[in-house]
Amino acid sequence: MKLKKLAQLVALMGVVGPVVAQEAVPPSMQRVEVTGSSIKRVAKEGALPVQVITFDQIEKQGITTTEQLVRTLSANGTGADNMTSGNNVFGADADRVSGGASFASLRGLGPSSTLVLLNGRRIATHGASGKSVDLNSIPLGAISRVEILKDGASAIYGTDAIGGVINFILKTNYSGVEASVSTNDTQAGGGATRRASILAGTGSLESDRYNIMASLTVDKAERLNGSDRSFVNGYQPGRGLSPDTTGTPFANQMAGAGTALHTSFQLPGDPNKYLQANPLSFQGKCDSVAGMSQYQTELWKDVTSPLRTKYSCAYDYGADYVLQFPVERANLLSRGTFQLAPDHRMFVEVLGSRTKATAILTPMQVQATVANKNLYPVGGAYYQDLSAYIPSFDKTKPISYKWRANDVGNRTQENTTDNARVLVGFEGNFGKWDYKAGISRAESSTKTKLTDGYSYTDKLYAALATGIINPWVGAGQSQTEAAKQLIESTKFRGDFQHGKTTLTQIDGAVSGELFQLPAGALAMAAGFDLRREGYSFGQDVDAIQILLAPGNASLKDASRTVKAVYAELLVPVTKDLEMQLAIRRDDYSLVGATTNPKVAFRYQPTDFLLFRGSASKGFLAPSFQQLYSGSLSQELPNGVIDQEGCAKHPGVPEYCSIDRLDYKTGGNTNLKPETSKQGSVGFVIEPFKGYSASFDYWAINTKDRILNRTPQIVLANYQALNQYIHRNPDGTIEYVQAGWINAAGSRVRGLDVGLRGEGKIQDAKWTATLDGTYMDSFKFAEYQGQEYQELVGKFYTRDLYLRWKHNASFGVSRGDWSGLLIQSFSSGYKDQVPNGGKGTPPPGFKPDVSSYTTYNLSGTYTGFKNTTITVGIQNLFDRDPPFTAHNVDEVVGAGWDPRVADPRGRSLSFQLKYKFM
Repeated sequence: MKLKKLAQLVALMGVVGPVVAQEAVPPSMQRVEVTGSSIKRVAKEGALPVQVITFDQIEKQGITTTEQLVRTLSANGTGADNMTSGNNVFGADADRVSGGASFASLRGLGPSSTLVLLNGRRIATHGASGKSVDLNSIPLGAISRVEILKDGASAIYGTDAIGGVINFILKTNYSGVEASVSTNDTQAGGGATRRASILAGTGSLESDRYNIMASLTVDKAERLNGSDRSFVNGYQPGRGLSPDTTGTPFANQMAGAGTALHTSFQLPGDPNKYLQANPLSFQGKCDSVAGMSQYQTELWKDVTSPLRTKYSCAYDYGADYVLQFPVERANLLSRGTFQLAPDHRMFVEVLGSRTKATAILTPMQVQATVANKNLYPVGGAYYQDLSAYIPSFDKTKPISYKWRANDVGNRTQENTTDNARVLVGFEGNFGKWDYKAGISRAESSTKTKLTDGYSYTDKLYAALATGIINPWVGAGQSQTEAAKQLIESTKFRGDFQHGKTTLTQIDGAVSGELFQLPAGALAMAAGFDLRREGYSFGQDVDAIQILLAPGNASLKDASRTVKAVYAELLVPVTKDLEMQLAIRRDDYSLVGATTNPKVAFRYQPTDFLLFRGSASKGFLAPSFQQLYSGSLSQELPNGVIDQEGCAKHPGVPEYCSIDRLDYKTGGNTNLKPETSKQGSVGFVIEPFKGYSASFDYWAINTKDRILNRTPQIVLANYQALNQYIHRNPDGTIEYVQAGWINAAGSRVRGLDVGLRGEGKIQDAKWTATLDGTYMDSFKFAEYQGQEYQELVGKFYTRDLYLRWKHNASFGVSRGDWSGLLIQSFSSGYKDQVPNGGKGTPPPGFKPDVSSYTTYNLSGTYTGFKNTTITVGIQNLFDRDPPFTAHNVDEVVGAGWDPRVADPRGRSLSFQLKYKFM
C-alpha cells in the first residue's frame, strides 16, 4: 500500500496526528476509498466521531472570536466559562483570576477536561488561572479549519482529554497576499466588534522548496452595559425575581453593639427583634433612588433572615453588570516550511498574541461596623436620625450601615495576557514509514492592573469615619467636592497581580505498515511526548491592604515533568471490519504514573452503512492551583443561616442571620487524579448519494472528580461536611473551610446526531447540515457518600445540562452568489425556585425557562475581481434571552442567563476581503 493511502487509512481511524489528517482528509470532502467503500461522507468517517468546521463556514456565520465559535458546538457545555460570566466577583465557583479569558468545556465536564490543541500540539494554559487554554490565544484569522474529536481520553494527544479534543488547524503553504476587514454592529447599540487581518506568503514547496507565510489579526470589542438592554432587569418580584442584597447606594443602617440601633430593635406591637432599617423602606420610597427597591422578604425568607430585610431596601446590582467588556486583541502567526529533500521537510512556527480585556465590575459593598472603625459619627453633617420610626434609636451613638459605594466607582481591572510559542518541527518519510518530530516552547503571562473602584481599606475606613462622605445620597443629590477628593485619596491604582505558565515540549511519532494480513496491511503508530510544565502566581502589592481585592494567594514557581509514550495498531480483521488498539502511559513527576488503553472498531458491511465504537480510560492530574495555591480568606454576604445552629437557637442572629461569615479557600495537596471510563457506539448511513446521517451514543463515568467545594455547599450539607465548619467555643461559626476536593464523580450519557444533505437544482447547489447533542443524563455527587443527583434539564450553579442543543444550516450557491442560514437551538430547563425552593412561589412564577432559538443569515458575492463581500444579520428575529428567575448572587445575569444566550441582540455584519495576488 502506498504511503498516502496508508496515511488516509490511519487518519480515518483517528490514530494519527492532525497534520497528516490535513493531507489525508481535505475539507472539500472528496471521495476516499477505504476497505472497499466509496461513500462520500461515510468515507470520511472513522471509528471516532470528528466534527469539522472550515474557516469559510466560520466567516459566513459572522463569527469573530474563538469563544463564539466554541459556543456554537452542541457538544460544548452550557457553563460559566464565557467572558460575560467570567466578569464576576460573586458566585459559588467564580474564578477571580480569569478576567478576560474564556474556555471550552466539552460535555460540560469543565475546561480542565477539554484538551485544546494547535496543529495537534499543546499550547500554554492561561497565565493567571493556569487551568486551561484561553480561547483568546487562538489565532482564529489564521486557521484553516477546526476539528472536534468528541470521543474523550485520546490515546494520541493525552488521556487528560476526558471531555474531548478541539484541534485548531492553521493555514500552511500559503502564497499570495490577502487582507480583510469586518465589522459587527448591534441594532440596539453597544457591543460593536471590529476586525482587520492580513495574510501573506511566498514560495512554493513544489517548485521553490520553501514557503514562508505570516498572518496578523487585530480585533476590538466595545463595551455593552446592562442598562442598554431592557431584558436585564433583576427586579421582577411578581415572576419570582428580586435582588437578594441589602448593600444599597442609599445605605441601610445595621444593628450592632455600641451603635444607634443597639444589637437589635423592636417596633410597637411587634415582638420581633430586627437588625436593619432604612427610612426609605418605612416611607415606601425605596424606589426613589435609581436601581433600588423594597427588599422582597417573602421571596427570600428562608435564604436570608427576615429580621435583616423586612425594613431594608434592596439594590438591583445585577442590572448594572457590563455584559460585554472592552477587549483589544492581536494575534500574529509566522511559519516557514523548507523542503530539505524530496521526502523531508522542516518548519519553524512562531505564534504570538496579546489580549487586553478591561473587566468592569459593580461598585464595592462597604460595611461600617465597630470592628472596622468606620461608623458614621454623631454630629456628622449627614447623620441619619431614625427615632421617628424606631423608638429605641439612640442618636447619641454612631451609625453602622451597609453601603453600595457607587461614588468610589466601578471596580475596573485591566487584564493583559501575552501568549507566545516557538516550534521547530520535522516531518517526512523513509520509504513506507512516516515520521514527525518537534520541539517547542510556549508561555502565557497575565498582568492585572486595578485602574478604578478599589481603595486601601484603612484609608477608606478612616475617610468614612470623618462623616464627610455621605452614604445616604438621595435622588438628584451628589457628594460634595470635599467628599469626592477624600474618596479619590483612598484609591489604589496600579499593578496588582501577575501569573505565568510555561510549557516546553519535545514530541515525535512514526507510523507505517508492519506486514500484510489476509484483509490488508497491519498499520501501526508509536510516539512519545516529553513536557515540562511550569506555573507561578504573585501579587505586586499586598492585596490584604486593598478592600475586596480580587485574586488568589501567591504560588511561586511550581513545575512538573510529564513523560508519555503511546502505541497504536490498526488491524484489518476482515474486509469490512477494522480495529484500533491503543495504549498510552503518562508519568507525572508530582502525581504518579498511569497506563490507559483504548479500543475502537469500524465495521462497514455495505457501501451505505458504517458502524463504529470505542472504549477507553482517562486520567486527569490536578493543576498547580488545585494542589498548591495558598489559603485565601474571604467573606460571604450578610444573612447567611447556620442551619444546625439556627435549629438549636431559633431567632438568634449569630446563628440565623450571620454578619459577613468568614470562609477560606485554597489548594489541597492531598488531591487524587480524576479518572474516567468512557465509550461510544454509533452508526453512519448514506441511503442516497449526498444524504447521510450519523448517530453516536456516548457515556462517560468519572471518579474522584476535582471540584471547588464552596462554602455554600459545605453549609447546605453540614451533616456530611461538618468537619469543614470550624466553630468558636460558644458554638457560633468561626469560619468555613472551602476549596478543592475530590468529589464522588459524575455519570454522563448522551447522543450526538449529525445530518448532511446536498444537491443541485438547475445550476444552483444547496447543502443542509445539522449537528446536535441530546443529553440523556448527567448525574453528579458533590461529595463522597452523597446520592447521585440528576441535573439534566434543571437549574444548576455550575453548568446547565440542557436536554438538546443543535446548530443547523442551509446554504445555497449559484455563480458568484452564495447564501447561508444558520439556526441555533437550546432547549429549556426547570428554573431555580425562589426562597431556596421552600414555600410557595408568587403566582407569576413559571417553573420552566423557555427554549432559545436564533437565526443568522448571510450572503456572499465574489463577482468583483479578487474581492469577496459578505453581509450578514445575526439574531435575525432579534430574540431576547429567555427570562429566568435565578438568584443573581449565584450566577451572573439579572433576568437572563449568559450561559445560554447572547445579550447583543440583532446585529449586522459586513466583511470585505481582497486578494492582491
